Amino acid sequence: MKVVKWFDEHFEETLLVIFLILIAFVSLLQIIARTFFGGLPWPEEFDRYCWIWTVFLSLPYTIRKGNMLRVNVLVDLFPTKVRNTINILVDAIILTVMALLLRSSFTVIQNAIKSQRKSPALQLPMYIVYLCLVIGFGLGVIRSIQMLLIHIKHFNEREKTTLEQSMEEARAETAAAQADLTEGGDN
Repeated sequence: MKVVKWFDEHFEETLLVIFLILIAFVSLLQIIARTFFGGLPWPEEFDRYCWIWTVFLSLPYTIRKGNMLRVNVLVDLFPTKVRNTINILVDAIILTVMALLLRSSFTVIQNAIKSQRKSPALQLPMYIVYLCLVIGFGLGVIRSIQMLLIHIKHFNEREKTTLEQSMEEARAETAAAQADLTEGGDN
C-alpha cells in the first residue's frame, strides 16, 4: 500500500526530476565536449525532447496538485457548496479535454509509426518522442478522475480560500526563516 501511495504522491514529480537531471547532465557533457573535442551531434536534440516530455508530464502533476490555471479569487467569493460545484465542473471539463487530447494523441502515434520517421541526430523513431502525448494525456485523464472523485467525496467540506492558503504559506515561510535565524544566532 505504501508503494501505491508513493506513486500517487510522487510519480510525475520523480519523472520530472529525472528528466531535468538528464538535461543538466547532457548539457554539461556537451559543454565539455565542445571545449575539448568540438562537440557532439546529439545533445541539443536530446535536451529538446526531454523538455517536451517534461511539459507533458507536468500536466497531470498540475492537475493532481490543483495548480491548473484558474481564477480562484473569483470562486473564493462564493459559498462553499457553489465553490465545490464549480470545482467539480472544472474537473469534468479538464477530464473531457484530457480524454479528447488522449484520443487524438493515438492518431499522432499511429501516423508516426506509419511514416517510420526518425529524429535527425539520435535516429530515434519519432513515435517514441510522441509517446509523451499519450503518457501525459493518459495520466491527465487518471489525475482528472482522481480529482473529480476527491471533490465529490469532500463536497460538503469547506476548502481554504486562495487568500487563506497564501497566508498559511507566508506564515510557514516566516516561521522557517525565523527558525533559521535562531539556529544561526546560536552558533
